[in-house]
Amino acid sequence: MAVLSLFLGANLGFAQGIEPDDYIPVDADQARIGQLLFYDKILSGNKNISCGTCHHHDHAGGDGLSLGIGEGGIGVGPDRTAGTGPDAIRKRIPRNAPSLWNLGHNDIDTLFHDGRLTVSEIYGNGYDSPAEEWLPAGLDTLVAAQALFPMVSQFEMAGNPRENEIAGATHDRIDVAWPIIAKRVRTLPTYGEMFVQAFDHIEEPGDVTIVEIGNALGAFIISEWQSFDSPYDKWLTGTPLPDDAERGRQLFFHNRCASCHAGPLFTDQSFHALGLPAFGPGRTRAWDQISRDVGRMAETNLPQDAYKFRTPSLRNVALTAPYGHNGAYGTLTEMIRHHTDPQGARAAWTPAQANLPDVPWLAVADFAIRQDQLEMARQTAAIDMRPIALSEAEIADLVAFLNALTGETAHIRPMGRPDGVPSGLPVD
Repeated sequence: MAVLSLFLGANLGFAQGIEPDDYIPVDADQARIGQLLFYDKILSGNKNISCGTCHHHDHAGGDGLSLGIGEGGIGVGPDRTAGTGPDAIRKRIPRNAPSLWNLGHNDIDTLFHDGRLTVSEIYGNGYDSPAEEWLPAGLDTLVAAQALFPMVSQFEMAGNPRENEIAGATHDRIDVAWPIIAKRVRTLPTYGEMFVQAFDHIEEPGDVTIVEIGNALGAFIISEWQSFDSPYDKWLTGTPLPDDAERGRQLFFHNRCASCHAGPLFTDQSFHALGLPAFGPGRTRAWDQISRDVGRMAETNLPQDAYKFRTPSLRNVALTAPYGHNGAYGTLTEMIRHHTDPQGARAAWTPAQANLPDVPWLAVADFAIRQDQLEMARQTAAIDMRPIALSEAEIADLVAFLNALTGETAHIRPMGRPDGVPSGLPVD
């Protein structure tokens, strides 16, 4: 084993595996609560969407869409529709549903496409987050903290103002809705009893707050979405890859791919401007109503961060299409081609490549940003990735290697989707 390690180090300098001890330990009873909450629509304002709706087990923890259909939609995955009548969606989710794989790895210190959630003591609660000082203290992990934000997002789970008490409270201040959600959960007898049993400091259901709910969700996500049994992991211990994947591996580690997709998770957790084709409503800011997404700059307010997005992990990437912060590309081949010639691929891209469920009342806005020539020029000028010359055969080999990063048990999760939840609401 020592000889093999020396060989790998000399050969690549990048190859790293994952061990079970590399993950944050979680409590099994808390994870069980988290599994139920993950699929329970009680957490949403109108009780019509759950975390699992957009991060479903049937779709490898995603939804298979370029931009998601949030609160008000009907169905799961690529078949999800935009709803009807007064319940119909008013906006697409501005960004692609991020992968959940290996979020509990000890190396993870930043989440969301723009990195707006990081481990930090700047506000005295352990995190630098959109909630700033209003994020409650006591959240055990970055994953637990992340789990709180979709609940108070208007178009994801909260709903529209005047539709429900959670949506209304959220528009007062981001943290005002969390106690309302916590009360919904703890007053259900099954949940109340489970929290008392799983958390040592909870003596009665009335003690349950959004902190325990977040910690339970975090425990589930951390334990449920671990994956480190891919053919690549076997290669690390001496089992050869198929010929095409082996050629792809060599290309990957010797053609700058690993400079950004580095380490055991294949991500540097940094931010880069790839110049992906623009479309959708954009993640707009209060003072910037153009339907664009400025990426990392929305968090830092630094012009040099404009249009940069966090490098995604590549583990199980073959299962999590579409690709990019807005799901611009439906296949790994298309995504790699973009890397070879960002400006050319950006110019050649067509709206038909986006996987967007038909929403006639939003159709005019879906691609409106593409008509703004100045904005398109700004995005193109910000690209910080140099083209890479690859043949079609080499691209195919890289795709074969990326498929070799798929865990052999990726479709067999420890807990899976529950048949029912304590609220009695339907499970997607």
